[in-house]
Amino acid sequence: MSALIVNEVIGNLLLIIGSLFLFSAGLGVLRMPDTYNRIQTGTKATTLGTILVLIGLAFLHPAWTLKLIILIFFVMLTNPVSSHALARAAHTIGIFETETTVIDQLKTANDNIDSNESCTSTETTE
Repeated sequence: MSALIVNEVIGNLLLIIGSLFLFSAGLGVLRMPDTYNRIQTGTKATTLGTILVLIGLAFLHPAWTLKLIILIFFVMLTNPVSSHALARAAHTIGIFETETTVIDQLKTANDNIDSNESCTSTETTE
């Protein structure tokens, strides 16, 4: 087989696999019980799906490779940051987990910070 056919087969396979990850992300957003699980499901699967689609496009269109690599790095940097910002904003405005969630580490951390700030330290440094 020629290199063009191999590149086309690999590119199309990556496009299909990436599309399946993107589909599973959409399905996960519909199926998850609360906001935080939806954010996590959507972010992880869409990041991988988008990267696979972009790599598949790089195999199909080699002239676009540099631009697609830049897009891959952009997606890898911005998706986790945006999901963190969404989760933090949801927690701040009071959107809480389902009844089955038993650990709220952000609330615990914020409570610890508040209690440390309210204590007055009588120790002196030498």
